[in-house]
Amino acid sequence: MSVDMRVSTGIEALDAILHGGLSAERLYLVEGEPGTGKTTLGLQFLFAGRDRGEKGVYVTLAETADELQEIAKSHGWSLDGIHIHELLDPLDDIGRAQYTMFEPSEVEFGSTISGVQKLVESFNPDRVVFDSLSEMRLLSQGALRYRRQILALKRFFVGRGCTTILLDDRGTGADDQQLQSLAHGVIRLEQRLTDYGNERRYLRIIKHRGSDFIGGAHDISLGRGGIEIFPRTAADTEPEPVKGELLGSGLGSLDDLLGGGILRGTSTLLIGPAGVGKSSMGIQFAVEAASRGERAVLFEFEESEKVLLKRSDGLGFPLREYMEQGLISVCHLRAGEITPNEFALKIRNAVNVDGEGRSASVVLIDSLNGYVSSMPHERYLTVQLHDILTYLGNHGVSTFLVVAQHGMLGNTMGTPVDTSYLADTVILFRYFEAGGKIRRALSVVKNRTENHERSIREYDLTSEGLHIGEPLVNFRGVLAGTPEFVGDNAALFTRNESKAE
Repeated sequence: MSVDMRVSTGIEALDAILHGGLSAERLYLVEGEPGTGKTTLGLQFLFAGRDRGEKGVYVTLAETADELQEIAKSHGWSLDGIHIHELLDPLDDIGRAQYTMFEPSEVEFGSTISGVQKLVESFNPDRVVFDSLSEMRLLSQGALRYRRQILALKRFFVGRGCTTILLDDRGTGADDQQLQSLAHGVIRLEQRLTDYGNERRYLRIIKHRGSDFIGGAHDISLGRGGIEIFPRTAADTEPEPVKGELLGSGLGSLDDLLGGGILRGTSTLLIGPAGVGKSSMGIQFAVEAASRGERAVLFEFEESEKVLLKRSDGLGFPLREYMEQGLISVCHLRAGEITPNEFALKIRNAVNVDGEGRSASVVLIDSLNGYVSSMPHERYLTVQLHDILTYLGNHGVSTFLVVAQHGMLGNTMGTPVDTSYLADTVILFRYFEAGGKIRRALSVVKNRTENHERSIREYDLTSEGLHIGEPLVNFRGVLAGTPEFVGDNAALFTRNESKAE
């Protein structure tokens, strides 16, 4: 195998972070505290080689073969085809042991290294995982001797054409810079306890000689089936050519208000107080896209599927029908159980084509309040949201963001995060009072791509869908958050008797 070739780590996302995988026939260091997934990563690396017909050896001082079998079983894996070379013998029964074993507290360090070298010479593996260097460090009884032996081990493995991973515990939290300097690449696994929810686990590439990689902290999840990695960002993609095509809402009055519709590949902010109909407007765009045979994906941080379907049925939306056809997908997210990178990956995957070759054209995030509340320990959600919108825009996806303002009326209304500058279009929803009744109004306060209408129109939700009236001019107090209609009530909708467009 040429050293210019790459070998898979067994984790597709990690290969993408490394821009193709690990350089072949090199020695790598995977370091992390206990419980961060080092053993699991090592096994997945060997399984990837086994699937390609390569020989793999797992050399262990830290765990017994039975413990490794239990770990593999917990993930639904089989160790068939992986040679386990155990360097521990608690029964001191070397003569009858299945593998070559030694007692770390009694054996000489040089003998241990020699045993590993003999195994590699006889078995001639393509991939080797050595677990772990913590025990090797104790056996060496000196930093100088330890470094010399690790250097000799590195030269031996590279000379044999092996791609080798050394696992090392960072129990003290201190970096072993000498060991890092010897390795061709260093992968670090970390974990941190948050104020709410599960522990956060991260993966970082410290170095990878002769190759670029995606830096920063990448979220990881450790569960049955192995390690799942959520890259911090996706590889740069060429933006799709802007065709100037407008996305219709299915409501003529709304399209007029928008100046013709929403330009494909742009983002739209639906902002207003709770219950005013922002989410319903977002679903309107999704349903209209599905009616054209396009896919739409709804990310719900708040409503359960039962409530969402009931509300859609009440508005006359054929949401169930389109979900059954696969034209509309709904992803429900749990507060405190998702990370920004995981959410970004879900969105990127939603853009990809489905089994019938359809890519998503509309994405609805409902709501940004839930997005922020679900990740209270994060500090840069706005920046991460900007990356998401850029990615979606580059793929020609129209994104709708729902933001519920705090408070119902007046100057006390505010938003949990200022995202209006991120959006290309902003649709403002308001309550107003007329004739002793609470009514709804909407207006487009921003549209970067079209010459939109500056008027205010009444907005109503009925069992026949959404309805938008003619422009109303007799308002005051709109910008103060308390619109007051002072015109003729005959120009307003008759409650529960709204006419469809």
